[in-house]
Amino acid sequence: MKTKVCMLLICLFAIASLGLAQAKVDGKWAATIEGGRRGPAMVTIMLKAEAGGKLSGTWDQGGRGGPTMIEEGTIAGTTIKFKRKQMGRGGAGDTVTDYTGTLSGDEIKFTAIVEGGTGMPTEFTAKRAS
Repeated sequence: MKTKVCMLLICLFAIASLGLAQAKVDGKWAATIEGGRRGPAMVTIMLKAEAGGKLSGTWDQGGRGGPTMIEEGTIAGTTIKFKRKQMGRGGAGDTVTDYTGTLSGDEIKFTAIVEGGTGMPTEFTAKRAS
Protein backbone atom coordinates (compact mmCIF):
# COMPACT_ATOMS: atom_id res chain seq x y z
CA MET A 1 0.00 0.00 0.00
CA LYS A 2 2.82 2.41 0.91
CA THR A 3 4.49 1.71 -2.43
CA LYS A 4 1.33 2.64 -4.34
CA VAL A 5 0.96 5.90 -2.40
CA CYS A 6 4.64 6.78 -3.01
CA MET A 7 4.30 6.07 -6.74
CA LEU A 8 1.15 8.20 -6.92
CA LEU A 9 2.92 11.11 -5.19
CA ILE A 10 5.92 10.83 -7.51
CA CYS A 11 3.62 10.91 -10.54
CA LEU A 12 1.76 13.95 -9.20
CA PHE A 13 5.01 15.84 -8.60
CA ALA A 14 6.27 14.95 -12.09
CA ILE A 15 3.07 16.23 -13.70
CA ALA A 16 3.16 19.43 -11.61
CA SER A 17 6.79 20.14 -12.53
CA LEU A 18 6.00 19.64 -16.21
CA GLY A 19 3.26 22.26 -15.95
CA LEU A 20 5.62 24.69 -14.24
CA ALA A 21 8.26 24.26 -16.94
CA GLN A 22 5.69 25.06 -19.60
CA ALA A 23 4.42 28.18 -17.81
CA LYS A 24 7.91 29.73 -17.77
CA VAL A 25 7.90 30.24 -21.55
CA ASP A 26 5.17 32.91 -21.46
CA GLY A 27 6.34 36.41 -22.28
CA LYS A 28 8.69 38.45 -24.42
CA TRP A 29 12.03 37.09 -25.67
CA ALA A 30 14.79 38.96 -27.51
CA ALA A 31 17.48 37.50 -29.76
CA THR A 32 20.16 38.55 -32.22
CA ILE A 33 20.55 36.20 -35.16
CA GLU A 34 23.97 36.46 -36.77
CA GLY A 35 24.70 36.06 -40.46
CA GLY A 36 22.91 36.82 -43.63
CA ARG A 37 23.70 39.45 -46.22
CA ARG A 38 22.14 42.23 -44.15
CA GLY A 39 24.10 41.53 -40.99
CA PRO A 40 22.70 40.59 -37.57
CA ALA A 41 18.91 40.57 -37.20
CA MET A 42 17.28 41.74 -33.96
CA VAL A 43 14.20 39.62 -33.18
CA THR A 44 11.43 39.91 -30.61
CA ILE A 45 9.44 36.73 -29.93
CA MET A 46 6.22 36.74 -27.89
CA LEU A 47 5.26 33.28 -26.58
CA LYS A 48 2.30 31.87 -24.68
CA ALA A 49 1.84 28.28 -23.53
CA GLU A 50 -1.72 27.04 -23.92
CA ALA A 51 -3.64 24.00 -22.77
CA GLY A 52 -2.74 20.67 -24.30
CA GLY A 53 0.91 21.49 -24.97
CA LYS A 54 0.11 24.12 -27.59
CA LEU A 55 2.21 27.24 -28.04
CA SER A 56 1.12 30.50 -29.66
CA GLY A 57 2.85 33.78 -30.29
CA THR A 58 4.44 36.22 -32.71
CA TRP A 59 7.82 36.81 -34.32
CA ASP A 60 8.88 40.41 -35.00
CA GLN A 61 12.03 41.24 -36.90
CA GLY A 62 11.09 44.89 -37.27
CA GLY A 63 10.72 44.56 -41.04
CA ARG A 64 7.94 45.25 -43.46
CA GLY A 65 4.55 43.93 -42.53
CA GLY A 66 5.16 43.84 -38.79
CA PRO A 67 4.99 40.75 -36.57
CA THR A 68 4.09 37.36 -38.02
CA MET A 69 2.23 34.61 -36.19
CA ILE A 70 4.06 31.47 -35.22
CA GLU A 71 2.31 28.32 -36.44
CA GLU A 72 2.01 24.72 -35.25
CA GLY A 73 3.59 25.67 -31.92
CA THR A 74 4.07 22.99 -29.28
CA ILE A 75 5.74 22.76 -25.90
CA ALA A 76 6.63 19.52 -24.14
CA GLY A 77 8.59 19.97 -20.93
CA THR A 78 11.45 22.27 -21.93
CA THR A 79 11.25 21.60 -25.69
CA ILE A 80 9.63 24.25 -27.87
CA LYS A 81 8.76 23.81 -31.56
CA PHE A 82 7.06 26.08 -34.07
CA LYS A 83 7.03 27.14 -37.71
CA ARG A 84 7.18 30.61 -39.20
CA LYS A 85 6.22 31.66 -42.74
CA GLN A 86 7.55 34.69 -44.53
CA MET A 87 6.99 35.98 -48.04
CA GLY A 88 9.54 34.81 -50.56
CA ARG A 89 11.70 37.32 -52.39
CA GLY A 90 10.56 38.67 -55.73
CA GLY A 91 7.06 37.21 -55.48
CA ALA A 92 8.29 33.68 -54.84
CA GLY A 93 6.21 31.42 -52.61
CA ASP A 94 6.37 31.52 -48.84
CA THR A 95 9.51 30.38 -47.05
CA VAL A 96 8.79 28.16 -44.04
CA THR A 97 11.32 27.90 -41.22
CA ASP A 98 11.13 25.23 -38.49
CA TYR A 99 12.33 26.27 -35.02
CA THR A 100 13.24 23.91 -32.19
CA GLY A 101 14.28 25.37 -28.86
CA THR A 102 15.30 24.22 -25.41
CA LEU A 103 14.14 26.36 -22.48
CA SER A 104 16.61 26.79 -19.63
CA GLY A 105 15.75 29.46 -17.08
CA ASP A 106 15.68 32.83 -18.86
CA GLU A 107 17.14 31.51 -22.13
CA ILE A 108 15.89 29.49 -25.07
CA LYS A 109 18.54 27.93 -27.32
CA PHE A 110 17.07 27.65 -30.81
CA THR A 111 17.97 25.80 -33.99
CA ALA A 112 16.25 27.03 -37.17
CA ILE A 113 16.03 25.08 -40.42
CA VAL A 114 14.47 26.36 -43.64
CA GLU A 115 12.14 23.72 -45.10
CA GLY A 116 13.40 22.50 -48.47
CA GLY A 117 16.54 24.58 -48.07
CA THR A 118 20.06 23.44 -48.64
CA GLY A 119 21.70 25.75 -46.10
CA MET A 120 23.06 24.89 -42.69
CA PRO A 121 20.84 25.18 -39.60
CA THR A 122 21.04 28.51 -37.79
CA GLU A 123 21.57 28.51 -34.03
CA PHE A 124 20.80 31.41 -31.72
CA THR A 125 19.79 32.12 -28.12
CA ALA A 126 16.77 34.17 -27.08
CA LYS A 127 16.78 35.80 -23.66
CA ARG A 128 13.79 36.82 -21.59
CA ALA A 129 13.13 40.53 -22.13
CA SER A 130 11.70 42.84 -19.49
